[in-house]
Amino acid sequence: MGENFKRKDELNTLIKTFEKHLKNHTLEFYQIEQLEEIISHYIELGKNKMALKACSIAIDQYPYSTSLMIEKAQILSNLEQFDKSLEILETAMALQPNDPEIFTMKGNLYLVQGLYEKAIKNYQKAIPLSEDKADLHYQIGLAYQNAFKYNKAIEYYKKTIEIDIIHENALYELAYCLDITEQLEHSISYYKKFIDQDPYSHYAWYNLGIVFNKLGKFDEAINAYEYATLIDENFGSAFFNLGNSFMSLEKYTQAIDAYKKTLEIEGASAETYCSLAETYEKLEHHELAVKYYQKAVKLDSFYDEAWFGVGKCLASQNKWYEAIHFLNRALKLDCENYLYWKKVAEAEYHVGNLVSSLDAYEEASMLNPEDLEIVLDWSYIYYEQGEYEKALEIVVNTLSDLPEEADLYYRAAAYLLALGKYKEAYNYLENALVLNYDKHVDLLEFFPKLETQKALFRIIDQFRKNNK
Repeated sequence: MGENFKRKDELNTLIKTFEKHLKNHTLEFYQIEQLEEIISHYIELGKNKMALKACSIAIDQYPYSTSLMIEKAQILSNLEQFDKSLEILETAMALQPNDPEIFTMKGNLYLVQGLYEKAIKNYQKAIPLSEDKADLHYQIGLAYQNAFKYNKAIEYYKKTIEIDIIHENALYELAYCLDITEQLEHSISYYKKFIDQDPYSHYAWYNLGIVFNKLGKFDEAINAYEYATLIDENFGSAFFNLGNSFMSLEKYTQAIDAYKKTLEIEGASAETYCSLAETYEKLEHHELAVKYYQKAVKLDSFYDEAWFGVGKCLASQNKWYEAIHFLNRALKLDCENYLYWKKVAEAEYHVGNLVSSLDAYEEASMLNPEDLEIVLDWSYIYYEQGEYEKALEIVVNTLSDLPEEADLYYRAAAYLLALGKYKEAYNYLENALVLNYDKHVDLLEFFPKLETQKALFRIIDQFRKNNK
């Protein structure tokens, strides 16, 4: 602990000295290790422009350091200055033509620009020169996947796993590609091959569990994960995924045990706290759920799902004012999540902020125009305010996206009845009854007056008799 504080103080002193010299234009000569520390410091803080300055100074002092050139190329890539990045890599290559890091970096640059064939060629050149062959095969798989060449991606992800059975990214992407090409079911024998080779390989059982989980075969996934944890009782990832499979089967108490075991093995983690909170939320233990969501937020203040989780739990307890604060925190971190807008809209409605609620529903609907609940709740606010035309407009506009949704026809009929447009209302009602006759009960409940209900029931009953 003391050693860490000492190193931190030394780094702070080094940064202050560097920035002072930079400001006064009185730069001194630094050891290359010091310059690398300075560059890393700025990169970790996301200060790419300062990192670039430090890197340029470092190269001025050490003009033949290819590692500094590669570092500068990465920073330029972060700043999306791809041509300059490639230029400096060509200079590095002239000095070290067989450096695998240069080929790898060039591959990365082409990958982010969508130049997949060029990326693949550079990764392939790096393979015979590099010790980390597994990750290079993974990068080639990623390039093929981004180019929608899923079978080639599968080939390289398999090569990755055969070199490194615990390469989690390759395992995840392989399962995705197998799923999208409808090969996942047939690939079980591929995963079982590793178990046949070594029945006591906890990673082999773990990988099989991932495949079963992806296939929705949660009982088989649980069996595989449990084998993995029996072989290695400190296998935190297996316990975490075991918890996820229990969650999928709504076995919440078993999921809690698995997540707590994960915490015991791996220590505090925002993701695990958030998963644990979700299980308590499912069990309607809202106070415990809030406790664990807040633990997640303390570990990672940018964890939007945790902020949203607190907001949801407070909303479930009708603590709408408090909920809005937490929901807005989630929204600031991810303003493209329609679920966040939807929940904010609901909360604002319950505290009487109708304008804010309508705005939020509109945002939610733009992000996910096929969410039926958003449309029905959004239009209903206008209906409540007597703005029947606006309510009708929202529903009718959505029908082009969801023409088979009976609820929309029933709701359109309700709004047209409120407008006194009975003939048009009947047309929509007839379509609704054809699509889902049983849902007519919802329409009857929409009109509390007994006379209106009786009139509607006569029409609905006549439809039933005519369509026997």
